[in-house]
Amino acid sequence: MEFAEDLDPIIQGYAQGYFLMTDEHNVLGWYSSRQRALVPLDEGFRYPKSLQRVLNQEQFSVAINRDFLGVCQGCADREVTWISPELIEIYYQLHLAGFAHSFETWQGDELAGGILGLTLGGAFIGESMFYRIPNGSKVAMVKLVEHLKARGFILFDAQLQNEHLERFGSYLVSDKEYQNLLQKALNISCIFV
Repeated sequence: MEFAEDLDPIIQGYAQGYFLMTDEHNVLGWYSSRQRALVPLDEGFRYPKSLQRVLNQEQFSVAINRDFLGVCQGCADREVTWISPELIEIYYQLHLAGFAHSFETWQGDELAGGILGLTLGGAFIGESMFYRIPNGSKVAMVKLVEHLKARGFILFDAQLQNEHLERFGSYLVSDKEYQNLLQKALNISCIFV
């Protein structure tokens, strides 16, 4: 399969509000959600006070795209995963084309955690996150939100809601509201790196 020529339909799928996942039968397909989870890029973003102590201690350094494939593997390395080798290859091709990025935390030379996502205009579409060292992904989330705000992004799409994201103030919007926000974000030019 020649991925380079297949990137445009993939980018267009994300630009229309769909996202890729591999199902339990290892079949890659497009998905959408009636309600979309968003991470606020304003005062609605929050995190536990205990995490502030970790941030103050500066236990982690932050990097972008230092180990993109390592973040992909970290996100896929779980008992039940929707990130197949085929999807990692697609993410890698999107990365080479400048659309997919890894936002990472490091402790010395060890990858502590990270967030995998795609950028389209002023939208960051979070695909997955992981950690190997406690608080690695939480620090990545805080630092990523700071980075997105500083770069002028207006939408942080987390796709599906979960308890972990709720601790950071994530909230649900209808598909119609999401589509409106996505279209506004696509009309903004932001540079992630």
